[in-house]
Amino acid sequence: MVGVIPGRPEGPGPESITTSLTMYWVYILTSGKHGTLYIGVTRDLVRRVYQHKNKLIKGFTSQHNVVHLVWFEGCDDPASAIEREKELKKWRREWKVNLIEQDNPNWDDLYDEITR
Repeated sequence: MVGVIPGRPEGPGPESITTSLTMYWVYILTSGKHGTLYIGVTRDLVRRVYQHKNKLIKGFTSQHNVVHLVWFEGCDDPASAIEREKELKKWRREWKVNLIEQDNPNWDDLYDEITR
């Protein structure tokens, strides 16, 4: 299920973006089009991506400048989100690229879409 953030206008990106306090998010960040990928899970997508963008989280994403949100998907509970994250991490890179390009062929940074 691709998400939609309530109270925010629909726009380009993975369908539209709905978030709620009970939603959990699986997301993919990249360093640039066809660059380094990072898959994560969070309850607060806006806050978490902000932390990555501002390098507030020391580690892989800050070291490799992986700061562009290119894909995300909502889940109803944490167990489903973690299961989906683990599943995606096992995928071949080609499959991840195809997943991103299904809804975001230009690899646009979707952060502005979720913060409107």
